Amino acid sequence: MDSVDRRSFLATTGGALAAGVAMNTLGAHAAWAEAGRSDFHPGQVGYGELRRTKSRNTGEELLALPEGFTYIVLGKTGTPMTDGVATPIAHDGMAAFPGTRRDTVRLIRNHEVRTTPGSPTGRVYVEGSERYDELGVAGTTTLEVDLRSGEVLRHFVSLNGTIVNCAGGMMLHQRGWLTCEETTAGPKQGWKQKHGYIYEVPLDGPQPGKPAASQPLKAMGRFSHEAVAVDPRTGYVYETEDDSGKPNGLYRFRPTDPRNLAAGGVLEMLKIKGRDGYDCREGQKMGARLPVEWVRIDDPDPDLENGAKTCTQQGLAKGGAKFNRLEGCWYGDGSIFFNSTSGGDAKNGDAPGADGYVEGYGQVWQYIPSRRDGGTLVLVYESPGRKELDSPDNLTFSPRGGIVLCEDDASDADADPHPLAPGLENVNRLIGLDPGGQPFEFAVNISDDSEFAGACFSPDGSTMFVNALGSTTALEPPGRTYAIRGPWRRGPL
Repeated sequence: MDSVDRRSFLATTGGALAAGVAMNTLGAHAAWAEAGRSDFHPGQVGYGELRRTKSRNTGEELLALPEGFTYIVLGKTGTPMTDGVATPIAHDGMAAFPGTRRDTVRLIRNHEVRTTPGSPTGRVYVEGSERYDELGVAGTTTLEVDLRSGEVLRHFVSLNGTIVNCAGGMMLHQRGWLTCEETTAGPKQGWKQKHGYIYEVPLDGPQPGKPAASQPLKAMGRFSHEAVAVDPRTGYVYETEDDSGKPNGLYRFRPTDPRNLAAGGVLEMLKIKGRDGYDCREGQKMGARLPVEWVRIDDPDPDLENGAKTCTQQGLAKGGAKFNRLEGCWYGDGSIFFNSTSGGDAKNGDAPGADGYVEGYGQVWQYIPSRRDGGTLVLVYESPGRKELDSPDNLTFSPRGGIVLCEDDASDADADPHPLAPGLENVNRLIGLDPGGQPFEFAVNISDDSEFAGACFSPDGSTMFVNALGSTTALEPPGRTYAIRGPWRRGPL
């Protein structure tokens, strides 16, 4: 769901080097897969064999990790927060910012709550706050964490009155978090307002009991949003779309004022130059460079309740390129990287979608902007099968240039058991890439079959935070946030 890592490491010391290392790793990974390699041995690369590991603060066996790595559980569903609200359900996209004090980190975390309008079950809600939709059940929470002790210093609702907050991305200059609704539901589905928008969650401002006002940025588009990444050179915001069962688009928003997204701008969809309706979902060659142009979305806030054309339909009618389930999105080394969770030629066995496309095991794309023309699109990796990588969702780059992909096992047909998680039919993992391009297992969710999401590293690189989604409609299984520490420099992350 959420999140390529939303941070631009180019803004930190050593960031350009880290992004360059990541670029080389992705290139090696593409070559590894393109050569038809099948020698995937999870314990022989990365950090070695995984073992079932107990949480240091709860004593539960929830994750399998390599030797030397430990974790604690933060913000489990139902845990009372500083503002008196119970931690909501459905932990999803997330970003890590410098904390208010030394050796602290601030996390802003999405909650993809999918309950009915106004339902109290696991909702994100603060009485008397300024909410866009009074019946909204989703939003964001903010956590301040002491990196040394792992103690949660405070945690609270930072935005409410929205629905299905899936992923998002860091705002320009790390001023806050852009949280995205993965839906286009509205009054016809029982809500008081139309949905399908992006909202700002300022880094500074929200306090316990006083969340930020939820104001939709309508010029940025009304569609089933997933993640965003901001190009710090231009302020352009790149947006992925995740609407299952139909073609999706990659969008960019050119703001009138990059520091004030509410001032409006122009929304566009990516098109392969001279190739109307180019299908990026299958039949692609890794490393091939595709010239890009952009087509304008004339009505970014369509009145879907009265039959207006969707943003996707508008873009495709002008020749926009087709993708499948675009999810995580990250900026680094002058490029935008994004995942297509179910793209690719190796198929996962699910039934065809509405237009006959049969889902694959996933792709990773790179868009290279250019001041001279529309830029270039490159397929940097395509999964050859479920053992190597099954349905990449979030994509995280570490400060050292390592790469982690969060799995969201999207197939109903292809069972995905794991020896470390007996009794679970569809197991989700964190997959790392070594410098030679070979994938390796870094973590396995052995607690339940929910996906990993929101992976991000603390600014000092000492801790990786990641969510287990849990249920999006019930209290069980609970959502959890993990803080993982260990000998990172021993391996490629």
